[in-house]
Order: sequence, then structure tokens, then C-alpha cells
Amino acid sequence: MDSKKFTQTGLVVPFLFAFAGLFGCSQENDMAPDASLSQNAVNAATDGTVPSNVSFRSKHYIVLSSEERLPAGLENKLAAANGQVTNLMSQAGVATVYSDDPAFADKARKIAGVRSVVRDINIQWYKPESQKAVALEDYGNPPASGDNDTYFDLQWGHAAIQAPAAWNAGARGKGARVAVLDSGFDLDHPDLQANIDLAASKNFVIGEELSYKLNDPFSHGTHTAGTIAAADNGFGTIGVAPEAQLILVKVLQDSGSGSFSWMIEGIVHATQQGADVINMSLGAAIPGNGRFLNDNATPNDPSDDFIEQDTKAVQELFVAINRVTNYATKNGVTIIASAGNEANNGNADQSLVHIPSGATNVLSISATAPIGWANNPASTSMDNLASYSNYGTADVQFAAPGGDGMYPGNEIARIGGILQYVFVFDYVFSTGSNLTPGRASYYWSAGTSMASPHAAGVAALIIGKNGGQMDPARVTAALRASADDLGKPGRDPYFGYGRVNALRAVSNAY
Repeated sequence: MDSKKFTQTGLVVPFLFAFAGLFGCSQENDMAPDASLSQNAVNAATDGTVPSNVSFRSKHYIVLSSEERLPAGLENKLAAANGQVTNLMSQAGVATVYSDDPAFADKARKIAGVRSVVRDINIQWYKPESQKAVALEDYGNPPASGDNDTYFDLQWGHAAIQAPAAWNAGARGKGARVAVLDSGFDLDHPDLQANIDLAASKNFVIGEELSYKLNDPFSHGTHTAGTIAAADNGFGTIGVAPEAQLILVKVLQDSGSGSFSWMIEGIVHATQQGADVINMSLGAAIPGNGRFLNDNATPNDPSDDFIEQDTKAVQELFVAINRVTNYATKNGVTIIASAGNEANNGNADQSLVHIPSGATNVLSISATAPIGWANNPASTSMDNLASYSNYGTADVQFAAPGGDGMYPGNEIARIGGILQYVFVFDYVFSTGSNLTPGRASYYWSAGTSMASPHAAGVAALIIGKNGGQMDPARVTAALRASADDLGKPGRDPYFGYGRVNALRAVSNAY
């Protein structure tokens, strides 16, 4: 998700929108998250243009076996075809391979037991924006907080899903392990550090570290991890499942781009590390025609010389992710992903392939938000479908708080001692990257990227309450039985089976 930012004196505020400063800004040019990437994908699917956020990755291949397990001796046979195996996901029937031999794919396809050999793709999953940041300690403890964590009053999403009531019922996520597949993370954040299983965490991004290193204090991975499991430590924010363990898996560059293979490798790694839940607050709408740039192109020179078309590659990449999500599910992992921010109606437009939310056994989460919550926190509905959220009967399983900027005014409000625009408070508040040692940063952001971790947190509460290691089918059934049915009775295109409800989810036996 493309989280644009806004800076207020004393607090960092990432946004859907870009502003010049606290005062004198305008919402006339507001747009949904990922608006440029989203429209680019839609255009590519409908008029034959080439998406700028997807490119074939030269010399990097994904090999699928004919069965769901790789054939014996495949690594040696791929080596004989001049391929260097970078990852064997044997039980999922997928391998990743590097080769500088232009004939490698043709050679490898002839190996017995190989179904297909396609090139990997690079995807710009979201675009970070620059912003400034200042110290946290300019603020005091909000006087009306229902929890002693400093910024709890700003976390309207927790109230929407009744997370505090679930904590009071004894459900806090203890015993559940949640893998967060995202960009880099602030490993020293005081709200996260105690809950991170660093030994199980891993970086798949070549040339980068697990920790977030951009000169940009907003960290997408840190924000999503905080919503799931920021510790209940009387400081900062609190996660939906504050006693769950976090397995941090970096599959995106800090700049928001990453290869398809990193994502599927991350899913397999999380599964092998005993994750109970995988959260993927990432997604791309891929035109099914397979018409992409190759990685020799530049954004300023998308000439025909750099355009290639491989429709089968898209089909086989989708088979690959289905293989690994099936593998994860069979091994006890509940997989949750953001539905995407294209405002795409899946019932009417099926020209886009949504990855990973459209994969097998993945619970796709749409986003909800209030409009003007700061004006009346006690009575404002927090369950409007966010303006940017993808929807469709087959495209959404559940809804969760994601935030939005639809409030039309620019007036100022005060919540928990924080003075800010009313529409700002309709975003999701969570952890971000530390600017300097000993100082913690917190941010507002919005998107289905923010909705997915709310749902993942509820799944962790369910699993923890039931003793851990819970069959994904039971977790899904619990989420379904406990969700607040907001749209038409039953499954509807906007909220799926309903907006997740933490209290109801942990109040029944499953």
C-alpha cells in the first residue's frame, strides 16, 4: 500500500495524501492509496498498455513440478541445465533458480517431472514518500485513556472490533505466532522488541537487512506489526494481540518493491518456523495478459524494445503461489492478506489477478473506516467501506479497520491530548521506525494494508485462547461465526462474511 505522509509538530503522520504542512492544506487532490499504481494496472488490463510497476526479472526463474512435491534429484538436473538453485521448496513443488544461460528455460522444461519454467517478476507493491519526524516526548499521557498505553485513545480500530473487551475476557494472543511478511522492521522499537522472535525472523531481500534502513521514519512493516502485536507495556500503542509472538519476514525492499519469488519463499519460511498466522499487507493487481516490461527498461523509456508478453507466466505464477499457500494451510497456518486498494469491483471486472489475496486459502480483508470520528467518538460509525478498498463477492472474506480520508472538512479536533485535523483521526495509528536511539515513532496511515493486521490480530486471539496450533479451517469458522454482518445477510461483496469482532471470536468454543 502506498502510505503518503504528513508531519505535525511533535508527531509523524503518514497519510494517503501528500500535504505541505499542518495548516493551509487542502483535500481537493485527495486520492486513494496506490492510486497511481492502481489506475496503471486497470489501464494495462483494459487497453493493452504496459504496467509500470511490474517487470520480468531477467536470469531469475520459478520452476514448478508436475506434482506438489519436487522430483528427486531436481537440483542436479537443473545444474546440468546451467541453473543455480536458490531455493528448493520441495513440499510445495516449487524451486527458484538463477541462470545466465539464455537457453536455460527451454532446457529445464525438458526435465522429467517439471511442469513449467517461467521468469520471476519484480513488483512495486507500494511507494513510500518522504517526510520529517520529531520527538515523541512532546506529548503527555492522554487523560481519558481506557488503557495505560500512551496512544491507546487514538486506536479507534481496536474499539471497532472490541479488542479491549476480548483482553478483559482473558484473550491476549499468548501462544500464537504471527509471521509478518512485509518491508523492513524497526527491531528495536520498544513496543515490538519484547514480542519479536528474532531467531525465526528472516530477510529475503538481496542487498538489504531485516531492519528498516531508509532515511524515512515511516516503516510499512513496523506499522503492520504494531497493529498485530505491539506489547501492553504502558507505553505507546497496543496491538490487537499484545502477547502474540512476531516472526518478521522481509520480502519487500524498504522502497516497497520486491520479487514474486521472495514472497513465496517467505510464506514457506514462516510455515517452517511454526507460524500460526501469516499476515501479508501487500498486494498487486496484475493484468492477466502478461504484457510487462523487462528489467532492462527504465520508467522514462518504456519503449517496445523492452516490452514482452507471456500470458502463461502469469498463469503459472498464480499456480506457484497457490502451491505455497496450500502447503502453509496444510501445515496449520491461517493466511490473511489485504484485499487491495484499487477500488476494484471484482463482480464486474475480472481482468486483474490479485496477488496474494486471490490465492487459495488466503483470507482477503477489505477496509472499513469512520467519517469524522474525532467529532463524536462515542457514536460515529466506524464501519463504512473505505473509498479505496477492493470489493467483490468472491474477492473479500472479511472486513477490518483500515482508515480513510473521506471527511470533507479541514477543522481541527483534539483526541487524547493530540491536536490534529478531524480527517486525520480517521486513519489507523500504529508503530513506525525509530528516528534516534531511545525514541519511538508512531504514525497514522490507511489502506487495506492496515485492515489485514487487525484481522490477523483477531486470528491470533482465537488461536491463543484455544491453546495454539489451531487448524486454519477452525480459525476461519470462528472468524465467520463471530463477525458482525454489516452488509446484506450472509456473504456480501463489501464486507465478506462481516467485519471481524474480537470479543465474539473469543467468547465461544470452536
